[in-house]
Amino acid sequence: MTAPYLHFQAVRKTYGDVVAADRVDLEVPKGEFMTFLGPSGSGKSTTLYILAGFQEPTSGDIQLGGRSILPVPSHKRNIGMVFQRYTLFPHLSVRENVAFPLRVRRQSQAEITQKVGRALELVRLQEFEERMPAQLSGGQQQRVALARALVYDPPVLLMDEPLSALDKKLREEIQLEIRRIHQETGVTILYVTHDQEEALRLSDRIAVFNAGRIEQVGSGQHLYDQPATRFVADFIGDSAFLSAEIESVQGGQAAMRFPDGTRLGAVPLHGAGAPGQKAELLLRPERIGLSETGSGETAALEVTITDVTFLGSSTDVRAETAWGEGLFVRLPFSDPLSQSVRRGQRLWVSWEANGAHLFAA
Repeated sequence: MTAPYLHFQAVRKTYGDVVAADRVDLEVPKGEFMTFLGPSGSGKSTTLYILAGFQEPTSGDIQLGGRSILPVPSHKRNIGMVFQRYTLFPHLSVRENVAFPLRVRRQSQAEITQKVGRALELVRLQEFEERMPAQLSGGQQQRVALARALVYDPPVLLMDEPLSALDKKLREEIQLEIRRIHQETGVTILYVTHDQEEALRLSDRIAVFNAGRIEQVGSGQHLYDQPATRFVADFIGDSAFLSAEIESVQGGQAAMRFPDGTRLGAVPLHGAGAPGQKAELLLRPERIGLSETGSGETAALEVTITDVTFLGSSTDVRAETAWGEGLFVRLPFSDPLSQSVRRGQRLWVSWEANGAHLFAA
């Protein structure tokens, strides 16, 4: 069996009683775009910094190409790094900033000229090579930082919240650039963000971090459709959770009852659940239907509409159940009700039972 290109093996980092990374196990194939996604303090940046050599693990190992990199000093690991802060040298031109890692490595002037030109072409800044950082926009400065990290052909590129300082439109533009560069270079990328939309847009796979641990690893679609835990279900995509009670369990499926007595059967159950146990039902807003009658539906609840927001291609509807819990429904523009739904209306929400997920409390 072929060893993984990059392998985190039970990596743990503690600061006294505080556990920053808790037995992180992860295999990353060569050329993959892997994103570490999670809230602040979840361990994603700590794990990245241990790989970069900026921090020492309390225990565990990281292997790159079948060899441990922990004994190797950070400046000799040959790993590229792009931070939220661009860290460009203000007194050096774009060309000189990009050339800096090559000069440190004492490469010839011919090699430097060739590689800098190629790197600037890759990030589409070849016409800006003589400008100073202060003469560039934030997005252009971030592309210079990206070119500098790629110019010496590192086997792995680490990116820690590199776009969080940019506005939404510019951030989306640079995301497309990063995707293109990854496709053109095939470099292995580990990318840290707390922005789930960014993770979904960029990644081959996503590792969801929570409290120092990886809760689940998978493609964005897999994490969205098959969340392993309530945390993943809540963190990936929009969601609504309704309180319920488990009535019976069989073959990974559960029958359940809502507080108003409405029953629902054959719902996928995550975690160990038993009859009488409290649970929460996950519903995705775009997979909930809204109608004036609940007859003939697989599962339906009567709700009261509390808010309506028109967003062009869709209409976001907030509703409240009979027992007071909120529900979020996203209607496509093509749905007739998207144009007529109003606050105060009594309507029915419905969904397919196999499109929901039940999490035992």
